[in-house]
Amino acid sequence: MRIPLFVSLLALAMLTYSHASSAQAAPPLGPQEPRWNQVDLEAEVAREVQNDTVVATLYTEVNEANPAMVASQMNRTVADALKAAGGVKSVKARTGGNFTYPVYDKANRVTGWRGRAEIRLESQDFQAMAELIGKLQASMQLAGVAFAVSPELRRRTENELIEEAVAAFRARAEVATRALGGKSYRIRRVALDTTGAFPAPRPFTMHRGSVAMAAEAPPPPPLEGGTSSVRVGAAGTIEVE
Repeated sequence: MRIPLFVSLLALAMLTYSHASSAQAAPPLGPQEPRWNQVDLEAEVAREVQNDTVVATLYTEVNEANPAMVASQMNRTVADALKAAGGVKSVKARTGGNFTYPVYDKANRVTGWRGRAEIRLESQDFQAMAELIGKLQASMQLAGVAFAVSPELRRRTENELIEEAVAAFRARAEVATRALGGKSYRIRRVALDTTGAFPAPRPFTMHRGSVAMAAEAPPPPPLEGGTSSVRVGAAGTIEVE
């Protein structure tokens, strides 16, 4: 009789412990956070900024009987151009595309070789860039000129626009709160988007001509940078009470 009595007492003790543990693990009930109406909003601000960087591409084209002669002439012209650009400290120069390909006649026979080599210049000194372009056009052709906002100026402008974008977002939040008949709002989430700088539309000029005709350097081309639009957007969610 002792063994069954011991087993019964042990089972009763385990059952009592199990109930006590379950009661202790249950979380206390408390008041739930009220749910407010959620509204998604967007706001964007922009500023016209003067372009402070000019980028130019110049090229040379050569026609010869064999590719070695084409490469020799192109390399010499590019090397001279880079040397001239290296003397202007405010201008950055680098090589661009370099292509050599055969020329065919109507019978699909190779009659010669043609090549094209480019250099690309970048500067924030418009006057020095214009003078260098005019000098290089004695032996190369100007493919085109583009203007942009430098990364430093773009970052400074974006930092200023972030405050304006957040203020514009809050202003829209207040309008939405009044439209919904709410008393107040709180911001749940806001994401900022810096979309970079977009240049204003401007004509693109392509300069072409024969290198052999360029006996002397033409006058420097006029460079007017224009402006670009720097934009910052704010998008997020508010809750209206």
